[in-house]
Amino acid sequence: MTEKSMSSEMYAEQMAIQLRKGFLAYCVLKVCSRKSKYTSDIITELREAHLVVVEGTIYPLLSRLQKDGLLIHEWQESEQGPPRKYYKTTDYGNEVTAYTTKKISALNATLERL
Repeated sequence: MTEKSMSSEMYAEQMAIQLRKGFLAYCVLKVCSRKSKYTSDIITELREAHLVVVEGTIYPLLSRLQKDGLLIHEWQESEQGPPRKYYKTTDYGNEVTAYTTKKISALNATLERL
């Protein structure tokens, strides 16, 4: 019998981390597809859906999604200080979100069949 390099729980956690990385991008697109959102509002909405996310993760993700043409930002005046950057999906981002929704539905159906 071979010795396992990590416990089954640790291995499952690593798998979950990999799944979560791609899923987080999709969730951010879903949140920003309904209306323009400020970063802290995005984080709050994700947390309310029980998806744990920290600012150190969300800012690079928003930057990458914007660089890839899936999000745009606009500056809006704030009553509590300087203008704030609000994010919204582009038409391309909406298309990617719609296709990804279909792919996730297909994957979920596969999981249910298994």
